[in-house]
Amino acid sequence: MALLLVSGLIVSLTVFRLCGDRRRRLLKQSWAAAFLDALGIEVEADLTHCVPGVLLVANHISWVDILVINAAFPAAFVSKEEVRHWPVIGWLAEKNDTVFLRRGSRGHARLVNAEIAALLAAGKCVAVFPEGTTTDGRSLLHFHAALLQPALAAGRPVLPAAISYWELNGERSLAPRYDGDISLGECTAAILKRPRIIARLVTTPLRGLRGEDRKQVAAEAREAIALAAALPLVSNPPDISAGLPGEQRSGDHPTGNPSQAPADWS
Repeated sequence: MALLLVSGLIVSLTVFRLCGDRRRRLLKQSWAAAFLDALGIEVEADLTHCVPGVLLVANHISWVDILVINAAFPAAFVSKEEVRHWPVIGWLAEKNDTVFLRRGSRGHARLVNAEIAALLAAGKCVAVFPEGTTTDGRSLLHFHAALLQPALAAGRPVLPAAISYWELNGERSLAPRYDGDISLGECTAAILKRPRIIARLVTTPLRGLRGEDRKQVAAEAREAIALAAALPLVSNPPDISAGLPGEQRSGDHPTGNPSQAPADWS
């Protein structure tokens, strides 16, 4: 894994500056797949409903979710502004089309919406985790509909995608969970203790194609993901922040009690 991190830095410093979008997507995809293989995670992806230029919305369990998405369908991610200043991870995120959102600033939000719309118009996939926090993978929280607005305003579809992790015996795996007080090291150690984990990414039919408002699309996407991952629907408190991939419950450092994965650092 250390060698893969170093190679990611080298590639971002060199090859990424020289190659086009298609080559960059392939590099991101192969790097994510290699990292998952080093963790002992095998990806099973159903990409039936994938098309270029979609806003992918997924449930959020672990920092590994980002690797699973990139290994199957490379994407840019939306993250809070603080992630940009994280050592190594922030730099890699910035070099990999991450969209940074400064919370509490309406003016900046408009700029971010325009940036997301431009990525979608260019045929790129942008991914968000609209629950606003990670779970242990056994339930699905409320979706923050505002994160879907850039795609709907730009006339681009929303692609609900369900992520789940499974043991070799067919039971749901809790090893990748990255919620509560679980640290990055504890999460990684739990994954490495398993002989093999199956990560399933299942896409569902596109939403937002008939002029629906964001609340309706968010509700439909949540129900589709719950059905695809066999998850019950529960409610999270209304004051939980708006589903940013880098959100944390305490502190802004990637090693300190995170409740969400870092931004797209692959």
